[in-house]
Amino acid sequence: MSEKESNGNVRCQWLTKDPIYITYHDEEWGKPEYDNLRLFEILCLEGQQAGLSWLTVLKKRENYRKVFYNFNPYKISKLTHDDVKIILTNTGIIRHKSKIEAIINNAKCYIKMENNSENFSDFIWSFVNNKPKVNYWHNIKEIPNDTETSLALSIALKKRGFKFVGSTICYAFMQACGLVNDHVIDCVCRRKA
Repeated sequence: MSEKESNGNVRCQWLTKDPIYITYHDEEWGKPEYDNLRLFEILCLEGQQAGLSWLTVLKKRENYRKVFYNFNPYKISKLTHDDVKIILTNTGIIRHKSKIEAIINNAKCYIKMENNSENFSDFIWSFVNNKPKVNYWHNIKEIPNDTETSLALSIALKKRGFKFVGSTICYAFMQACGLVNDHVIDCVCRRKA
């Protein structure tokens, strides 16, 4: 079961006491997101997390927004190899060349989808039949790292050329964007998601 806080609130067990993390958990995580560009941003940021904690990425999110034009795919797609070299000197983000290049690559893939009349939000939400899947977990240990649905999303994204979109990353993305509600049943945010 989740631990009760001094104010009586119960939150998901993966949460730390970091105020940034608590605000993210309470105000963003698990809430359905339909905006194309917000979905694109979250997918890119989830890819940055690979091998790291989400809190690390979250603390650098504003820097990512500055470097990557608020995740405008049209501006990102114009970044060059020389731009990547400059970005790699920025201590405000995770300086991993393949991950940075993945954001640029994924922006181009996003644009290609749009040029093929494929709406990014509609595409993403189609994997859950346009309705959040509500899970009823009692304990964090019950929550999977990936599912058949996240694997299907991963395969479909890779088919379109996206990178850093493995099944586990896709499941974290689905949780973050509210495609699945994985707040444990006694979490204070459960009813808000």
